[in-house]
Amino acid sequence: MNETLTVVGGGVIGLSAAWRAAARGHRVTVVDPSPARGASWLAGGMLAPVTEAWPGEEHVLSLGEESLRRWPDFARDLAAEGTDPGLASHGTIVVAFDSADAGHLEILAEYLTSLGRAVERLTGRAARRLAPGLGAVRSGLHVPGDLAVDNRKLLTALLAACSKRGVEFSASRIASLDDVTGPVVLAAGAWTGALHPLLADAVRPLKGEILRLRPRRGCLPPPPYTVRAMVEGRPIYLVPRADGELVLGATQYEAGFDEAVTARGVRELLEGAERILPGITEYELVEIAAGLRAGSRDALPYIGELGEGVYAATGHHRNGLLMAPVTADAVVAWLAGEAPPDEIGAAAPARLLQKERV
Repeated sequence: MNETLTVVGGGVIGLSAAWRAAARGHRVTVVDPSPARGASWLAGGMLAPVTEAWPGEEHVLSLGEESLRRWPDFARDLAAEGTDPGLASHGTIVVAFDSADAGHLEILAEYLTSLGRAVERLTGRAARRLAPGLGAVRSGLHVPGDLAVDNRKLLTALLAACSKRGVEFSASRIASLDDVTGPVVLAAGAWTGALHPLLADAVRPLKGEILRLRPRRGCLPPPPYTVRAMVEGRPIYLVPRADGELVLGATQYEAGFDEAVTARGVRELLEGAERILPGITEYELVEIAAGLRAGSRDALPYIGELGEGVYAATGHHRNGLLMAPVTADAVVAWLAGEAPPDEIGAAAPARLLQKERV
């Protein structure tokens, strides 16, 4: 444990890895000019591998479910360091606006049932009973096992835990890994592709706008569940916070590294949300922002060794918060010379070399 572990990137993945490694006695430096910001600061906070599932993405579901199982212990350990990360167990409701959207939900329900996952089909009326304030939705699914976390409380807790464990922070930028000695974890999100040639064309930015709203006096409160919805083929989500705020997201499109909020993106989100939760039009709009998720060539992140002592922890797309515990545990295992969680295997960056040979 004499060498310092360098973690490039101070988002949820980098901070989780740094905290877990420091708690095991490693010296750790996090390199990031603005830790605890970026896409992690703008996330919705859904920990929902089941409702994110889709046919053909079985490895993503398996990895997400394994990380979800680790989340309660992860949150308890983090709270024991002194700051509560805001984990919530209210579950998820998925709803459909029209008949085509209902067909999409039925495909998801059949797929999850075929895998033996618990999912309850809902009529529109049953969905409205569970979540008062919903509009005229056609149908829905109830997934009680999904969790959610307040992303900003989580990042605050991770920063505090890292500081408590002696993690050092550097605002410098790493232009080349030749300048780094000792083991390195590349967790710079959408910017990770510039740090290693194998990731150069494998990690790309995916832009997403997100809104935060707060009910005013006389408004119905937000639903007691996370609500995911399909509205004329477009996905949106509404995640309630313990302080009464509601997080609404998220658009997703290719725009390079452009982080400007567009009027079109805000309009799409508000129009979609109004159809699902009509009372939202009277909420106060308290924040509008855009962030860049780190997309991969497929739906899986890149978690594993790139070369001796160089590890990738990137490309998590919509699942960065969800997969933070299992990714951090993999980093700790590598440093100890142990085998990482079995589910990590499918996310190994070595699959990039295999595709290039094909």
